[in-house]
Amino acid sequence: MKTLLAAFYISMVWAVLFATGASAQTPPPNNEERMKAAPKAFIDCNICDMDFIRTEITFVSYVRDRKDAGVHVLVTTQATGSNGTEYTLSFSGQGQFAGMNNVLQYVSNSTDTEAETRTGLVRILKAGLVAYAAKTPIADRISVSYQDQVKPAEVKDRWNYWIFSINGNGNFDGEKQSRSSYLYGSFSANRVTQGFKFRSSYSISKSTDRFSYGQDTLISTSKSHGFNLLAVKSLADHWSAGASFNTSSSTYNNIDISVKAAPAIEYNFFPYSKSTRKQLRVLWKASYNYYRYNEETIFDKRSEGLWGENVSVTLELKEKWGTIYNSFEASHYFKDIAKNRMVLNSEVSIRLFKGLSFNLYGSYSRIRDQLSLPKGEATLDEILLRRTQLATSYRYYASIGLSYAFGSIFSNVVNPRFGN
Repeated sequence: MKTLLAAFYISMVWAVLFATGASAQTPPPNNEERMKAAPKAFIDCNICDMDFIRTEITFVSYVRDRKDAGVHVLVTTQATGSNGTEYTLSFSGQGQFAGMNNVLQYVSNSTDTEAETRTGLVRILKAGLVAYAAKTPIADRISVSYQDQVKPAEVKDRWNYWIFSINGNGNFDGEKQSRSSYLYGSFSANRVTQGFKFRSSYSISKSTDRFSYGQDTLISTSKSHGFNLLAVKSLADHWSAGASFNTSSSTYNNIDISVKAAPAIEYNFFPYSKSTRKQLRVLWKASYNYYRYNEETIFDKRSEGLWGENVSVTLELKEKWGTIYNSFEASHYFKDIAKNRMVLNSEVSIRLFKGLSFNLYGSYSRIRDQLSLPKGEATLDEILLRRTQLATSYRYYASIGLSYAFGSIFSNVVNPRFGN
């Protein structure tokens, strides 16, 4: 009997060990194994919440470099007339998905919360990526649902496309020997349609700094305000015409009041419908400028009126290989052409090859039109606190850098611990 019990016990042990070994040799497919067959996606978007996208769309593998991707999604944006944002999602198939291209759009309203915006964007992104997942072995694990909604009744816009906005804020900081404050307020009224754009705004600001050193106390204040108006008429796919009106004052610039009125015309070498991806615009303005100064200028003027001219050329490209923004602007006064200014701005971000990106930003201004420079020398306090403009013939800023990343091409994991 004992021999039979021992044999039964030994056989059961061997059965358990065999079953465990068998299951270890042929484990059920886990999520990591399944995702090897999923489309590899590169989301080219600097403003997207990638952690949210990764957690909401789990049927693709996210990679860090566009050259590792089977689908490249370029997300570009532009402002809408209601102060919302239009997102254009350009899907480009690569490798096994070559030739599968599509463009989808999503529009967020100015009243949408961040959560509503990112949820709507993910919904459109998911709809575009499903087409690629359907071409892979994970297609049988994807289900598609349709939410039938009642078509809303046509509603008349009682505001007739007008959008109004009021903003105000204040910044305050201090310590034992110094205090500073900044107050700002603005109001805007805009109306934008396909055929006409009207924008207007008024802003006012005041900055105050207070420093204590021993028995001495220094208080410095800077004030400014400005009103801007722009009206633009769409003429054709490439042409626009309009006018701008501006009035402002600035203690920094020694301007008690300035008034500028300028009709303008613009030509875009690309259709405006492609503006989220590429623009090459030439803008010409003729302007009348009136200035009244707080203090007498180095040209012995307390006020003056001048006719001027302004030409600008702007190039914007947003492609899979990177982005380019270049602008050149030249202006002068007809009374004295020597009173002129030229400004060059350039921003370039190019993916040179896998993992390596080149980034460049630079601006340069050649300045010959400082008409409002006050007569006399600036005080040391004004110079150190930047409370008045200083005479200069140029101004520049530059930033250059390379970034290189290597290692795992995947970036699917979201771990929010200790923040990002």
